Amino acid sequence: MRVCRVGLIGAGGVAQRHARVLSGFDDVRIVGVTDVAAERAARLAESTRARVFPDVTTLLSAELDAVYVCVPPFAHGAPEEAVLDAGLALFVEKPLALDRETATRINRLVEERGTVTAVGHYWRYLAAVDRARRLLADRPVRLVTGAWLDKVPPVGWWPRRDQSGGPVVEQAAHVLDLARYLVGEVDEVWAVGNGRPPAVHGADVDGATAAALRFSTGAVGTLGTTCALDWKHRAGLEVYADGLALSVGEEGLLVRDADGERRVSGDLEQGRTAVDRAFVDAVRGIGADVRVPYPEALRTHLVALAVAESAVTGQPVRVPPLEPANV
Repeated sequence: MRVCRVGLIGAGGVAQRHARVLSGFDDVRIVGVTDVAAERAARLAESTRARVFPDVTTLLSAELDAVYVCVPPFAHGAPEEAVLDAGLALFVEKPLALDRETATRINRLVEERGTVTAVGHYWRYLAAVDRARRLLADRPVRLVTGAWLDKVPPVGWWPRRDQSGGPVVEQAAHVLDLARYLVGEVDEVWAVGNGRPPAVHGADVDGATAAALRFSTGAVGTLGTTCALDWKHRAGLEVYADGLALSVGEEGLLVRDADGERRVSGDLEQGRTAVDRAFVDAVRGIGADVRVPYPEALRTHLVALAVAESAVTGQPVRVPPLEPANV
């Protein structure tokens, strides 16, 4: 395969970001775009010299090698099933769905068919995260503290729990995925929400959530989120091991140990480019650096859903294991 022919389902901000990155690759051609908002699809198609398709079915009838599904949380499920039924490689933007059932159903199809997949957890490609992982390779982690402290994004579905899943599912999944990547699997969570939505029309999500996490490695952790600010304040993770303290996230890496303090600068564009590059290379059969295929992303999604469930019930929630593909 000389050129990877890509279709885009969804034409919002995240799809536009992927389109910009993909358009910079000599071995990629964006063939078509579809979106429920026809004007938005037309604008993105024009900017990428692609065709506009009226729906998913007609897009998948074009000659494609891979499809990016970049839709809001409530719209996941049917697009992924259609792509898999068409036998195409699948890139999904997080979160995977609103619920466990939809994502688990898609995961069964992925594993049964052996499809090339990737999910947009691009933090795993950041140079700062690579450095943090190396530093922690021989040091057991004791404590993790994560945070996503931000504003309400300017899209109408986001502050509604039945459309976004809430801030933990929609935003803080990046932090939870990083915690899993650096520390290990989360066995159990306990969370509380403050019960007060942000001051946005129609909002019913918690304006703040706090959670405790227990890892299978013996580490313990916390996660704090808020969407009550007017700016993005911080998104990242602090990790503490014997004689080592790390602060890692979008802004880079801060290391402190017996040798003093040092920094690694952050570069979000590097991560966002690398996640697309790795997927395209896997589709073309010339690379194997997809760090978050669909089953791996589902593990993170199950942790986020467990935190969200616990915040509603006020009870501890165990994170369920992945179901075998033949169940």
